[in-house]
Amino acid sequence: MEKQNVPEIFGSMVFDDRVMRARLSADVYSSLKKTIDENEKLDEEVAEAVALQMRDWAVEKGATHFTHWFQPLTGVTAEKHDSFITPSPDGGVIMEFSGKELIKGEPDASSFPSGGLRATFEARGYTAWDPTSYAFIKDHTLCIPTAFCSYSGDALDKKTPLLRSMQALDRQAKRILKLFGVEAKYVRTSVGPEQEYFLIDKEMFEKRPDLVYTGRTLFGAMPPKGQELDDHYFGVIKPRVTAFMEDLNAELWKLGILAKTEHNEVAPAQHELAPIFSTTNVATDKNQLTMEIMQKVARKHGMVCLLHEKPFAGVNGSGKHNNWSMATDTGMNLLSPGETPYENAQFLLFLCAVIQAVDDYQDLLRLSVATAGNDHRLGANEAPPAIISVFLGDELSGILDAIKNDTPYEGTEKVIMKLGVHTLPRFSRDTTDRNRTSPFAFTGNKFEFRSLGSSNSIACCNIMLNAAVAESLKQFADKLEGSGNFESDLHELIKETIKKHERILFNGNGYGEEWVKEATEVRGLSNLKTTADAMPHLLDQKNMNMLMAHNVFTESELRSRYEIMLENYAKTVNIEGHTMVDMVRKNYLPAIEEYLYSLAKTTSLMKSVSSQVKCNYEITTMERLSELTDNILDKVKDLEEALETLKGYEDITKSSEAVRDDVIPKMESLRKYVDEAEMLTSEECWPVPSYGKLLFSVY
Repeated sequence: MEKQNVPEIFGSMVFDDRVMRARLSADVYSSLKKTIDENEKLDEEVAEAVALQMRDWAVEKGATHFTHWFQPLTGVTAEKHDSFITPSPDGGVIMEFSGKELIKGEPDASSFPSGGLRATFEARGYTAWDPTSYAFIKDHTLCIPTAFCSYSGDALDKKTPLLRSMQALDRQAKRILKLFGVEAKYVRTSVGPEQEYFLIDKEMFEKRPDLVYTGRTLFGAMPPKGQELDDHYFGVIKPRVTAFMEDLNAELWKLGILAKTEHNEVAPAQHELAPIFSTTNVATDKNQLTMEIMQKVARKHGMVCLLHEKPFAGVNGSGKHNNWSMATDTGMNLLSPGETPYENAQFLLFLCAVIQAVDDYQDLLRLSVATAGNDHRLGANEAPPAIISVFLGDELSGILDAIKNDTPYEGTEKVIMKLGVHTLPRFSRDTTDRNRTSPFAFTGNKFEFRSLGSSNSIACCNIMLNAAVAESLKQFADKLEGSGNFESDLHELIKETIKKHERILFNGNGYGEEWVKEATEVRGLSNLKTTADAMPHLLDQKNMNMLMAHNVFTESELRSRYEIMLENYAKTVNIEGHTMVDMVRKNYLPAIEEYLYSLAKTTSLMKSVSSQVKCNYEITTMERLSELTDNILDKVKDLEEALETLKGYEDITKSSEAVRDDVIPKMESLRKYVDEAEMLTSEECWPVPSYGKLLFSVY
């Protein structure tokens, strides 16, 4: 790849603040900034002026079309392209783009998931410009980030509830800050989502129907070497992958995506990219773009980028670590301890708000990352368990224990910490080790939610996290705003919150069986192992009440998402099941039969030469493979029956339970026999590339 000047190309395809400041008049720019920073209503005349400059800029960059780029409930992005051209009286064309076209679009909404919010024949939908997320050019098209709603005004996307949740947290956080004498224009959450992925050879990929149809290998015996030696982790990046990463970085930087860190991950063929933090809705847009561009660039290099959470059994799956924090317009990080006692107290109150939120709404956080793919990953040795808990580290845990018990903190200073009265010991950001087994870990000035799957939109978990923290802050503000003795009441509130919610705090090994027992039997934490277990809790009354009270969702929107998520789960597994049946009947059984025929022919020929030839290998292999073909046939019939039964369920809850309890176990049983047959069958006869070839062919 030709070397490029990074400062020159960075953001070159983005209509960002630099471009707006240079191209818009002072009045228009000022008005737009108020809309972006202070949630002021967008003036139509301002929109017209912005549209004119946006069009001119885009055309200068080679754009011929524009689209309202949105995020429907499919989990991927959507776009309908319209050209700038308009016929002119002289028979030519002119390039036009109005403020009305910038602000609102009207895509056909009939074929997007709605979960019963609308009938299929009700096609009208609307997209509305999100001015807080910059427009950008992709493939000669001006992409305008937008929200997506139905004709009746129901949110049909992931951006709208995310923006609502950010607004809810902003409102409640400013109430708390005011109690500490801090005036803020806004409080925004920001996110840095680390993205894990696999790269495999494109030719190998195309020979695997399971990868093509489902994104993961439904069969495959482990190769002699996997990740046992840990030699791939942070190892030297191979030339073919380096070339991919260089091209990927260049494409991301052009779009203003702050790709910062890249390295080999634990599993062979696995890698990670980490960006710098952005405001949550912007980070969500950028992560969706990152996944799209990863896949596009990989194909240019003769590879395929796999974003499935568990594309290969037996090696680490891929996650997406959601690094989350809160900050004011002045840059004050509300999860940093600060220098003074009051800042310390303010930090601890916000910390306690997060702790309470995670405890009260652990089920919402779990279901926000629930997918058929992520069910394979959570609880395995590379991912946190399905049980949600909070890791704080020894020092911060010690401080909270001292506050809870009104005892001296045995740290840098021995004082009983009456908040705001005595000095609270200030602690540095990295005084404790990281806990990779924790789903929700404090890492200095942010929390890292590690349960997301690699293909997940980060919108879902941040919607729930923002809303839950907003609820905690609201409860705190309601108690403290009328306080007669703020310092005393503040101390008691923090102390009581720690006592009430300490069950969610856990610094130990999340992989241990003893933790599962302690968490569920002693602490009373939930252990929602699958999507079918987790998703029904979306409609728990406490969860619905909270989300509706903060105007994050309406009741109908919540019920629709319940339907959509469980339907997606059932359909995903149904596709996987049918793919297994297809592969077994069309590929695996014929291949095993071919090898059996070859062995029988060889045995017959050898016996004809000499009756003394034992043919132990041939005979024992034939006997076991013959037995396995019978097992495989029985198991594929079982799976076919389960899939047929699934068609009879009209209720999505019962359908998802049948998937969990019947279909998936039968898929696993079928796989076991096919994988054993792979180990006994000649490589030349096996119809698809092995794990060894898939995981090591790129290198």
